[in-house]
Formats: sequence, C-alpha cells, structure tokens
Amino acid sequence: MSGITYLRGDATVPSAKGVKIVAHVCNDIGGWGKGFVLALSRRWPEPEAAYRAWHRDRAAGGFGLGAVQLVQVERYVWVANMIGQRGIRTGSKGVPVRYEAIDTALDRLAGHARELGEAVHMPRIGCGLAGGTWSRVEPLVEERLVRRGIPVTVYDHA
Repeated sequence: MSGITYLRGDATVPSAKGVKIVAHVCNDIGGWGKGFVLALSRRWPEPEAAYRAWHRDRAAGGFGLGAVQLVQVERYVWVANMIGQRGIRTGSKGVPVRYEAIDTALDRLAGHARELGEAVHMPRIGCGLAGGTWSRVEPLVEERLVRRGIPVTVYDHA
C-alpha cells in the first residue's frame, strides 16, 4: 500500500493548506518548452526564469543531474526544479530519464521539505517526455519522501 495520495487534477494547483513544494523533473541541457513545464509557466513565470539563469551559470551554480533548485512562487508555494533527465530525446542510450538522478534529487528535496515543514505535490515525475515508468519512480518517492514523513500528493491530469 502506497503512502502517496493520488488525485485527479492539476499539480500546479496543490489541494492542501500550508506550505507546499510543487516538484517536477527538468533536463540537463537548459530546454524548457514541452510537457509539465508549460503548465508551470502558465501559472508562474519564476520557475522558468530561475531554471534558465541556473543553466546559464551552470559552472558556478551546481546545475547538473540530481541537482534541485527551489523557487518561491507564492507566500506558501515553492517549485522544485529537479534535474532528472539527460537531454530531451530518446536515442541509442535509451530514454532521457535518469532514475539515479531523480533519486538524488528527491533525497535533496527531502532535506528542504523537512526543514521548511512542507508537503510535496507533483505529477508522475520522469514519466512523460522523459520516458520513465512510474513503477520505477514510485519506490524512489516512497523511500526518499514518504518514509521520512513528508506528505506526497501525485496528480494525474484530468
């Protein structure tokens, strides 16, 4: 039995009170323009601007697989840009998702969430354009967040 709450809806409109983090997976090449990031950008301009600046300054800013960038978008809402995919296309090395990078990013995210007392809200990260499978990602979310007492809600878009 999963400790994750599953809801139909929009992850950019978290359905809980209190402080929240909306977590999602980004690529490691600075691309922002397809998938869940479009919904984020329609709601808040800050995550895209922060991600692009982080990528531009990647040599000094810690940008890379497994990294997490928290961006405050409302008084009680943060967006976590998590680098969990290599490139954007499926090729000879398989799909872009990198499960080990998602695992690392979730571990880092857990530290932020516990420090700030936040719940985490997300779509099925790594499973859209990144090409991952939820059966591989869900145990990572369980291990890194749920087992540490961090409430997690996963949204399936209606």
